[in-house]
Amino acid sequence: MLGTYFYHEIIRKTIISFGTLFNNVSIRHTKSDGSILDETKVGLSYGPMQKFLAKIQEQEQLSKSIAITLPRMSFEMTSIQYDPTRKTGVTQTFKVNDTSGNTKKVFMPVPYNIGFELNIFSKLNDDALQIVEQILPFFQPSFNLTVDLVNSIGEKRDIPIILDSIDFQDDYEGSFQTRRALIYTLRFTAKTYLFGPIAESTDGLIRKVQVDLYADTNTQTAKREMRYTAVPDPINANPGDNFGFTESWEFLGDSKDYSPTRQEDIWLLWIIIMIQSMRLWILIVIL
Repeated sequence: MLGTYFYHEIIRKTIISFGTLFNNVSIRHTKSDGSILDETKVGLSYGPMQKFLAKIQEQEQLSKSIAITLPRMSFEMTSIQYDPTRKTGVTQTFKVNDTSGNTKKVFMPVPYNIGFELNIFSKLNDDALQIVEQILPFFQPSFNLTVDLVNSIGEKRDIPIILDSIDFQDDYEGSFQTRRALIYTLRFTAKTYLFGPIAESTDGLIRKVQVDLYADTNTQTAKREMRYTAVPDPINANPGDNFGFTESWEFLGDSKDYSPTRQEDIWLLWIIIMIQSMRLWILIVIL
């Protein structure tokens, strides 16, 4: 089982999709009359908060000509955790067609929660508040993001991005010449799914549906009255083909039951009655 190579890039795609949510945030500075003085797009990078904070502290003197541009945002993946609340049957599978039209057998995906941390660095509190206010209204507390999890089978799913918490830190120590850094930390959880290896198989395709209808809910004593059957048309159709269904109804007046193991109608009810009668006869003889 382990050792079969597969790589769907699901975690990588989730990280990239999360980052694209915040790559078009900007701030504005206005004049006293309300006109726009300047508009700046906020930079976004992948990395831990300590890395960018260290850069700010290394360039803490305001007199230096080159310094890290503020405001700025950074994000990183902080955790991966299994989510038992979304668990499905481990043996359940479904059939799909790949981009070439071949039928694939896919096991149900495994639910995992991926934790993210978004850090907002700013020199002015108003700049940070502009960024935060452009983000928070979209999370109530989640925002659905469509991610193409497995390209080969076209498996796309809506991944909820949940806002868990918001923290604020004013990292300001030293003299008035020391550069100030306001830090807002937003923590998120992405409820994604991880897929295992995908096998090429056509076994297990359902090509016939058969339902027996009874006159009563107690199938041990009630007689079946009708049988519904549906098969694809053509019978050798595969998922993704253009096909229809052939449906038929059959009225039954016997007392037989369908045996899934033998795949035929048997006198199950009469066998039960005969066994019970034999047991009763044996009991009478013994007494």
